Amino acid sequence: MATHKTQLKVVAPAAGHRPAPVGATERIVEAITTAIVERRLMPGTKLSEQKLADIFEVSRTLVRQALNQLSRDRLVTLERARGAFVAMPSVDEARQVFEVRGMLESALARQLCARITDRQIAELRAHLRDEAAAVARTDVAGRTRLLADFHAVLARMLGNEVLAQLLVDLLSRCSLIALMYQSAHSAEHSLDEHVQIVDALEKRDARLAARLMEHHISAVEQNLRLDPHSVDLSAVLRPRG
Repeated sequence: MATHKTQLKVVAPAAGHRPAPVGATERIVEAITTAIVERRLMPGTKLSEQKLADIFEVSRTLVRQALNQLSRDRLVTLERARGAFVAMPSVDEARQVFEVRGMLESALARQLCARITDRQIAELRAHLRDEAAAVARTDVAGRTRLLADFHAVLARMLGNEVLAQLLVDLLSRCSLIALMYQSAHSAEHSLDEHVQIVDALEKRDARLAARLMEHHISAVEQNLRLDPHSVDLSAVLRPRG
């Protein structure tokens, strides 16, 4: 698979402001993760230690710590003698990530129905309005983050921070997968499905909410090109008479 050559662009600290050493590693991790989620960093992008150190005005040691953490999160690949690169998930990994999301999030929707409050429903409706506004103004970065955040918000409403963090990690990996394999995915379609899920939650219909969530995750996966067309080399290269 060809490596995407993308110029490294991350959000640097504000001009004239040098961040305190405490938390510098976390800031680098957050900036790179956000750039991936918002589709500003493509799979295969080289992450130069020195360039990152210059951007964040920190030592290469702190940058190395951040890259090691991102590597553990499967967002960065570390290659000996070559350096760090934004990860390039395989087709098998993509399928496995969506399989895990389907299992987790359908159960999440079912459990949330039993305890969601009217106030939380109102919060979800507000989130849906933000999603719709981002979709309407073709704000790609904004809608990408909001459509992903919808799932993390549901997990936090359940009150399970472990599940919420797990979903955040999976959603970051899904952003990489989408960059590599996404076809003409419709943000409007995802928004419509989110609305249907919230409708089911408001009705406290656990079975419907779980089924809609499972269908939604499956639909997102189906919009990815995980089955590339296989080329018959003999047919393509055979000399023509």
